Amino acid sequence: MKASIEISMYPLNKEYGSPILDFINRLNEYSEIVVKTNTMSTQVFGEYTDLMQIVTKEMQTTFEQDNTVIMVMKVINADLQ
Repeated sequence: MKASIEISMYPLNKEYGSPILDFINRLNEYSEIVVKTNTMSTQVFGEYTDLMQIVTKEMQTTFEQDNTVIMVMKVINADLQ
């Protein structure tokens, strides 16, 4: 099943740019998903199970880097590319 996820990330520190770019760069390393970014959010597209595994793994990596971060996600069971 194809799916799309929109993610908005809000690091709660003064150096907010680095954690966001790091998260996006890690997502871009996966060939099984498509990543599109804009100034408001990042959208990822692909198979539902791939998306959820990848996003979960990379969110955990971000959280473990001593970042206090809010992530807001919207998930739809359709490919919105």
